[in-house]
Amino acid sequence: MKYAVNLWEPANVFRNFASVFPRVFDSDAAESGRSPRVDIFDDGNNFVLSAELPGVSREDLDIDVKDNRLMIKGEKKLENKTEKEGYLRVERSYGAFERSFFLDDNIDRENIKAEYKDGVLHLTLPRKQDEPSKKIEVN
Repeated sequence: MKYAVNLWEPANVFRNFASVFPRVFDSDAAESGRSPRVDIFDDGNNFVLSAELPGVSREDLDIDVKDNRLMIKGEKKLENKTEKEGYLRVERSYGAFERSFFLDDNIDRENIKAEYKDGVLHLTLPRKQDEPSKKIEVN
């Protein structure tokens, strides 16, 4: 069953994104281990994005906003340089990763805040304050 979605409703900026573009979220990008898994929620005043980045150091993270796009890039470096001899199984992934998100016009890009703690990156994306209406005199 399909529903009409108002993409321009500020509260729907992230909420409806997955339903409008399901192929993006059903892809194997997050499954590959190279693209961090994220949670996005709306606390009323801000959108909060939390990304799992275990084993990534703060110095290896790069967060950028350009042209309505939020980009999270980084690298999980190999813990040690020992030879792979003796390993029976290697499941952890290493290397560069990136994840990007479209930002609606109601996000205050100048006041985005980032905090990294215990392998989780938290981005707070505040909404822009509504501008008061302006009375225009008719001459």
